[in-house]
Amino acid sequence: MRRCVLTALLAFLFVWPAAAQEREQIVRIPGPGGANLIATVLRPPGETRQPLVVINHGSPADGSKRATMERPRYAALSSWFLERGYVVALPLRRGYGDSGGSWAEGYGTCNAPDYFRAGLQSADDIQATIDYMRGQPYVAADRTIVVGQSAGGWATIALSSRNPPGVSGLVNFAGGRGGHQKLPGGEIGNCTPTALVDAAARYGATARVPMLWIYAENDSFFEPALAKRMVEAYDRAGGQATFKPLGAFGRDGHSLAGAANGAATWSPLIEGFLGRLN
Repeated sequence: MRRCVLTALLAFLFVWPAAAQEREQIVRIPGPGGANLIATVLRPPGETRQPLVVINHGSPADGSKRATMERPRYAALSSWFLERGYVVALPLRRGYGDSGGSWAEGYGTCNAPDYFRAGLQSADDIQATIDYMRGQPYVAADRTIVVGQSAGGWATIALSSRNPPGVSGLVNFAGGRGGHQKLPGGEIGNCTPTALVDAAARYGATARVPMLWIYAENDSFFEPALAKRMVEAYDRAGGQATFKPLGAFGRDGHSLAGAANGAATWSPLIEGFLGRLN
């Protein structure tokens, strides 16, 4: 019996590190169009105002799975920021899981995708989360970091184009849209990758907040050459991104941000990035 209890406890701590020091609550955030966004909020110890990080989830390649999507955890990322005194918010955007409203992130057809508009729709939900959290008595309103993975990374890039007040830096893990889709020829791949490059340039034209872009060599959604084209277009247009291409991670580098063993890879990159912010 004692062994079973110990095993269960260790499993819980593995999934949610430093759980004994975390304070978790589920909140409803007023979103665009009157939708309610469900978000997990984790608070570090203490009652003073503390900086905020908003961590944004990806989107399943199979659209039928959006409605049953569980609340994102990103346990390693969340714990990393908590240990450094950040309040962590993990919102579910419109049309995902228990969040209300209609899914707003559609980019149209695979041969003519509008990635630019889709990203801005996602950015609206991130901004709603920031606005709500900045009104909480335990959040330092002018000290916010935004992190996103996959579609959430693309949303973070889109948000950068608006230079949101109080946001001092943004981190994009494997950001993009249109990956793992059935192409007109029947093969599986990325829908019109050139459209991603063009949209990245449009975001970069107005973005002035420092960004960190992290992509692994074996990312099955957005391969290294495409990631490089996107960040070069973003920076050439005026964006302020630092590109950190990595070697292979696990079976699919696209999962780096959510992996339990990913911190050893990304921690020094984020630590260095945050250390350079004003």
